[in-house]
Amino acid sequence: MSTVVAQSLHVFGFRSHVANNVFFFDEQIIIFPSGNHCVKYNVDQKWQKFIPGSDKSQGMLALSISPNRRYLAISETVQDRPIITIYELSSIPCRKRKVLSNFDFPAQKFISMSFSPDSKYLLTQSSPPESNLVYWLWEKQKVMAVIRSDLQNNPIYQVSINPQDNTQVCVTGSGMFKLLRFTEGTLKQTNFQRGEPQNYLAHAWITEEKIIVGTDTGKLFLFESGDARWETSIMVKEPENGSKSLEIIHESESLIEFPPVSSPVPSYEQIAATSSHNQLLLPQVFAIATYSKGFACSAGPGRVLLYEKVEDKDCYRESREIRIPTDPQSNDPSQSDKQDILCMCFSPSEETLIASTNKNQLYSITMSLTEISKGEPAHFEYLMYPLHSASILGLSTCIRKPLIATCSLDRSVRIWNYESNTLELFKEYQEEAYSISLHPSGHFIVVGFADKLRLMNLLIDDIRSFKEYSVRGCKECSFSNGGHLFAAVSGNVIHIFTTSSLENITNLKGHTGKVRSVVWNSDDSKLISAGTDGAVYEWNLSTGKRETECVIKSCSYNSVTISPDGKIIFAVGSDHTLKEIADSSVLREVSAFDVIYTAIIISHSGRMMFVGTSVGTIRAMKYPLPAQKEFNEYQAHAGPVTKMTLTFDDQFLLTVAEDGCLFTWKVFDKDGRGIKREREVGFAEEVLVTKTDMEEKAQVMLELKTRVEELKMENEYQLRLKDLNYSEKIKELTDKFIQEMEALKTKNQVLKTEKERQDAAHQEYLDELLDKQSRELQDLECCNNQKLLLEYEKYQELQLKSQRMQEEYEKQLRDNDETKSQALEELTEFYEAKLQEKTSLLEEAQEDVRQQLREFEETKKQIEEDEDREIQDIKTKYEKKLRDEKESNLRLKGETGIMRKKFSSLQKEIEERTNDIEMLKAEQVKLQGVIKSLEKDMLGLKREIQERDETIQDKMETELERFHKQNTQLELNITELWQKLRATDQEMRKEQQKERDLESLVRRFKTDLHNCVAYIQEPRLLKEKTRALFEKYVQRADMVEIAGLNSDLQQEYARQREHLERNLATLKKKVVKESELHRTDYVRIMQENVSLIKEINELRRELKLTRSQVFDLESALKLTKKGRPQEIAETAPTTAMAPVSPTKRLNEQEETERIIEMQRLEIRRLRDQIQEQEQIPGFHTIAGIRLPSLIDSEVDFEVHTK
Repeated sequence: MSTVVAQSLHVFGFRSHVANNVFFFDEQIIIFPSGNHCVKYNVDQKWQKFIPGSDKSQGMLALSISPNRRYLAISETVQDRPIITIYELSSIPCRKRKVLSNFDFPAQKFISMSFSPDSKYLLTQSSPPESNLVYWLWEKQKVMAVIRSDLQNNPIYQVSINPQDNTQVCVTGSGMFKLLRFTEGTLKQTNFQRGEPQNYLAHAWITEEKIIVGTDTGKLFLFESGDARWETSIMVKEPENGSKSLEIIHESESLIEFPPVSSPVPSYEQIAATSSHNQLLLPQVFAIATYSKGFACSAGPGRVLLYEKVEDKDCYRESREIRIPTDPQSNDPSQSDKQDILCMCFSPSEETLIASTNKNQLYSITMSLTEISKGEPAHFEYLMYPLHSASILGLSTCIRKPLIATCSLDRSVRIWNYESNTLELFKEYQEEAYSISLHPSGHFIVVGFADKLRLMNLLIDDIRSFKEYSVRGCKECSFSNGGHLFAAVSGNVIHIFTTSSLENITNLKGHTGKVRSVVWNSDDSKLISAGTDGAVYEWNLSTGKRETECVIKSCSYNSVTISPDGKIIFAVGSDHTLKEIADSSVLREVSAFDVIYTAIIISHSGRMMFVGTSVGTIRAMKYPLPAQKEFNEYQAHAGPVTKMTLTFDDQFLLTVAEDGCLFTWKVFDKDGRGIKREREVGFAEEVLVTKTDMEEKAQVMLELKTRVEELKMENEYQLRLKDLNYSEKIKELTDKFIQEMEALKTKNQVLKTEKERQDAAHQEYLDELLDKQSRELQDLECCNNQKLLLEYEKYQELQLKSQRMQEEYEKQLRDNDETKSQALEELTEFYEAKLQEKTSLLEEAQEDVRQQLREFEETKKQIEEDEDREIQDIKTKYEKKLRDEKESNLRLKGETGIMRKKFSSLQKEIEERTNDIEMLKAEQVKLQGVIKSLEKDMLGLKREIQERDETIQDKMETELERFHKQNTQLELNITELWQKLRATDQEMRKEQQKERDLESLVRRFKTDLHNCVAYIQEPRLLKEKTRALFEKYVQRADMVEIAGLNSDLQQEYARQREHLERNLATLKKKVVKESELHRTDYVRIMQENVSLIKEINELRRELKLTRSQVFDLESALKLTKKGRPQEIAETAPTTAMAPVSPTKRLNEQEETERIIEMQRLEIRRLRDQIQEQEQIPGFHTIAGIRLPSLIDSEVDFEVHTK
C-alpha cells in the first residue's frame, strides 16, 4: 500500500435524494449523507466525523437509525447488486456490525428501511418491479419473511415498524396503504383499503394503533387499526403583505455574508417586501414527524404545519405554521422558498426541528420560537450555511488566504473558508458558471459564464465585477502562480490575459477539439493544455508557440498537471490510464484498473499524487509512480470527481464532484519525505472595501447616531411622564392600603377574641375526653390479661402435642429409610446381573457381524475380479464386430448416396407431372359440381315459390271472409248502442233543465222568505206577506196532484235510469273488448303479409343471381352452341324448357298482383270502418299500436316488385 495518506476533515454538501436523509443521534449530533459518506455533525461544536460507504459503492439510497440510537443501516448498490450495511454508532470510530448481501430473492435496490422497537429486526423494501418487502433478523443475517408488497409495479415510498410492536408493519405507496403482521413465518395483511385509492407519500406512527398518512393532494388521514378515523385537507395560503417575501431592488444578482446560525435576522441591504402572489397548487405531504403534542408535516413548497391533538376528541387541529424564509441572496427571491421538504425529525428533547429539502439544504428551528410567534408563521434558519444544489464544475484556492472558490450549475459562486469551515461569500447569477479561478492574493476571481468571462473583486460583503470579456462558454480558466496572468479557454482556443492592464496578450490555437484542462508551470513561463482531441501541448508564452506535443487520438483527456520541476507532464483521460509525458513522448502508462481518471494533482513537494475517478473515489499514491497496484483508495463522492487541488502548503486536498459536495482532506506522507512548509507569515486578514461603500456606511452610522440621540431624549421624556404617573398611582394605592389595613386590624382583634373563647371551650372538652379514655384503658387491660392467661395455657397444651407428633414422624421416617435402602440394594444386584448377561450377548453379536463382514469382503472381491474378466472379453469381442460393421456401413453409404440422388431426381419429375394432372382434374370436378348444385338450387327455389304463393292465397281468402263477418256484426251492435246512447242523453238533458229551474225557484223563494222574516215584530204585515208568498209560489193543480205523483215519478225515473246505465256500461265493455280482438288479428295478418312479400322478393333476387351465375359459368366452360356443338343433344331439354318458364312466371306474377289488389281494397275498407268506430264515443284504440300507412306499404311493395 502507498505511504501517502488522506484523512477527510470536513464536507460542504448534502445529498437530499437519500431516503430518511437526516436524523438526530443525540441532542447535539445529527447524521446526514454527503457524498458517499454519512456525516456525524455536532451542531454546537461544529465538528464532523465520517462513516464511509462500502468499497465500489455506487451511492447510498436509504438510511435508518435504530430506536436505541446504537445502530445505523445504510442501503447501497455495489457493482449493480444491493447491499445493506449496519454500523455500530456507539463505537469510536464507527465499525461495521453486519453486511446483508446474499439474498434468495430478486432485488435491484432497497429504497426504504426501518428498525423494530427492540432493534433486533430490520424491515426493508426493494424497488419495483420486484417490490419485495423483507423482514430480517439482522444479527443472524436471517430472512424471517419475504412477500411482494405490490403486484402492479406502483412506486413504494416508505415502510415502517410499529414503535410498540415488533410484528406489525406499515407500507405506503401510490394507491397503497397496507398494514401487515408477522405471524407463522410470513407477513399477512390485516387491513382492507376502502374508498378511492390515494397516492400516499409519507406516514408516521402516533400511537400503537394510530398512523397519520399524507398524500400528494394535500390530504391527511388518521388510521386506527387500519380504518380511517379522521381526514383533513391542507390549504395553500397566499403570503401576506407583512410576510418575509423579499426581493432585491438592484440587479438580479444577490449576495450575502452569512451571519452565524443563531442570528435571527440576515444581514442584507436594500430589501423590500414583494407583492407577488404565488399560484395556488395542491400541497404534497412528503414528510411527517411525530412528537409528544402531535405531529409536523410538510404542506407544500417551503411550508411545515404543526398539528396538536384536540382534547377528548380523536382529531387534530393546526396549531402553528413554519416557513422557509425567502432568500434575499437568491437570484429569484420569490422562488427561493419554493423547496419541497423531503425529510423532518425532532431532537430527543423535542427542542429542535430539522428539515431537509430537495435543493440539498438543511434547515432548523427551535420549537420554543414557534410558541412566541403566535398568529404569524415562524421561519426556519440554515442549520449550517447554504449549500450547492447542483454539480460543482469549478474549484480554486489561493496562497494568502484560507479560501476556496467554487462555482456550480446552480448558477452560484461561493467562497468558503477551510480554516474555520464556514461560507464567506455567496452570490447567484442568471447564467450558469462553468469555471472559476482565485487569484493567489485572494482578492479577486475570474469566472467563466455561459455568455461572458468576468473578472471580479472579492469585497467584504460583495462579489463585484469590474471587467468583462466576450469569451463565451469558458469551461476552464486559471490564474498563473504569480498572479500576473490568467488563461481562459473558449472551445479549442486558449486566451491569455494580463492582470495589470487587463488586456488579451495572446491566443493559443492548435487544438482540434475542446480544451478540457490547463495548468501553469512553476515559473509561469509555460502553459500545458489537454483536450478531447487526445492532444497534450506545452506552450511557450513568450513566443505563443508549442514547444512539445503528444497526440493520442484514441484518448479524450480529462485533466493534466505538471511536476514541480516542469519536466514531466501527467495526463489522465478516457483510456483508463495515467500517462507520464516528457519531450513529446509517453514515458510510461499506469493502469487505472477498470475506472476512468477524471482529475489529477501533484503536490508542490513532488512526493504525493492524487487522482479522482469516475466512481467518486480518491486515490493517493506516492511519486515516483510504483509499477504495481500501490495506492490508497478512499470513498469520497457519489458522482464523478470534477476538480481537485492542493493548498499551497500541501497540507490540505480539496475535491469537488457532480454530487454537489466539497470535501477537504488532511494529507501527509508517512515516510516523511515531503518537506512540511512552515508558514513564516500567517494568512492575510485584509479585505477590499470600495470608497462608495465606506461613505454609505459612514452616512448610515451618522444617521443611526442621530436616531439614537433622538430616541434617548424621547425615552427620557417618556420616563419622566411615567414617573409622574406612577407616583400618583402609588399615592392612591397607599391611601387605599392604609384604609384596608385599619379594617383588617379591627377584624383581627375580633378574631383573636373569638379564638380565645374557642380555646377555653376546646380545653374543657379535651380534659373530659382524656378522663374517659383513661377509664376505658384500665377496663381493657384487665380484660386482656385474663384472655392472655387462657391463651397461654392452650399454647402449652399444643406444644406438648406437637412434640409427640414430631417423635412419631421421625420414627416412621427411619423405618422408611431402612426399607428403601434394602429395596435399592436388591434392584441393583438384579440389574447388574442382567447387564452382564446383555453385555455377553452383545459381544457375541459383534463377533458374528465381524465374521460376516470378512466373508462379504472376500465374496465381493471374487465377484469383482470375475466381472472384470468378463467385461474385458465382451469389450474385445464387440470392438471387433464394431470395426467390421463400420467398414460395411461406409461401403453401403457410398452406394446409397448414388442411388438416392438418382431416385430423388426421378421422384421430382413424377411429382411434378402428377401435380399437374391432379390440378386439372380437381378444377374440372369442381366446376361440374358447382353447375349441378346451382341447377338443383334453381329447381328447389321454383317449387318453394309456387307453394308459398298458393299458401298465401288460401290464407288471405279465409281470413278476409272471417273479418268481413265480424265487422258486419260489430257495425250492427255499434249502431244499436249509439241510438240508445242518444236517447239517454236527451232524457238526461231534460232532467238537467228541470233541476236548474227548480234551483232558481228555490233561490227566489229564499229571497222572498228572507224579506218576509223582516216583519217578524209586526203580525199584521207578516200575515200579509206570508199570504202573498203562498199565492205566488203555490198553485192549485200542484196542491192537488203533488201528494200522489211525486213519489211514484221519482221511483220510476230512478229505476229506468239505473237500467239504462247498466246496459250502457255492458255495451261499452263489449265494444272495447271486440275492438281489441279485431285490432290484434288485423295487425297480425298485416305483419304476416309483409313478411311473406319480403320473402317473395328475396327469392326473386336469389333466382336472378343464380341465373346470372349459371350463365357466367356456361360462358367460362364454353358450353354454348357455338363453342360445343357435340353437346347440343344434352342441352336440348334445357333449351326446350326455357320458353315455358317465363310464361309460367308471367302467369304467376299476374295472379299475385291480382291477389294483392284485392287485399288493398279490403284493407282500405277495414281502415274506413275503424276510423268510423274511433269517432263513436266510448270506443278507443289499443294504446301503443299504430297500423302501418297504406301508402307506405304500397310504395314498399312496388320497390320490392321492381
